[in-house]
Amino acid sequence: MQILRSFLIAVWRVWFYILMTIPIIIFFPLLLLFTSRTKFYPQFFILARWWAWFILVGMGFFPKIKKEQRLEKGKSYMLVANHTSMTDIMLMLAVVKNPFVFVGKKELVKIPLFGYFYKRTCILVDRENQRSRKEVFDSAQRRLNNGTSICIFPEGGVPDDVDMILDTFKDGAFRLAIDHQIPVVPIVFYDNKKRFPYIFSKGGPGRMRVKFKKFLCTKGKSQDDKKFLREETREVFLKELQEENF
Repeated sequence: MQILRSFLIAVWRVWFYILMTIPIIIFFPLLLLFTSRTKFYPQFFILARWWAWFILVGMGFFPKIKKEQRLEKGKSYMLVANHTSMTDIMLMLAVVKNPFVFVGKKELVKIPLFGYFYKRTCILVDRENQRSRKEVFDSAQRRLNNGTSICIFPEGGVPDDVDMILDTFKDGAFRLAIDHQIPVVPIVFYDNKKRFPYIFSKGGPGRMRVKFKKFLCTKGKSQDDKKFLREETREVFLKELQEENF
């Protein structure tokens, strides 16, 4: 019985990558067009949200959303979420209607097809390059000027320790939020690690709970407040994940 279960999970996880690829192939010409100019990004974002829902529903994942505060249309935000699974990207796209751009590590460009469009639409961070910070700031400024929000997973990656509830947060999201005086929006993902962990032999369909916590204001804050804002945000996540008060 265990062998059969492991086989079915393996097939199901391979199905995830098939679901990722099919829409990219079908809409390849449109994706090329919509990623050719920044002005076309809203159209690309619509396709990206459809792609995300296609994958989530196709895998048997069903988002359940609660909001303590709602995003306003046309306003820019710093969206932050805990990072435990490849499905974090899809779930973020599915639950946020306001156009936003991911700030992420450049290693993801190596994923076939997905990586190509990831490179064309996201703000990439090279952790080994000191000049990368300035480039990220400039890219974020251009996006925010167009009314686009920014999304960062402040843990900087998925923790190696699978039992860890929440890793330490890096400064980048909070530095940018203060520089641009935009609210920080904590978005808590409760179930992604359980549903689709990085351990290939585990996971399964089911609900994915998401909660938009109250926004953290950055108006009037300076970089001297960065560490406090970072730890305040992390405490919001840690409390929610420990208590699972959904």
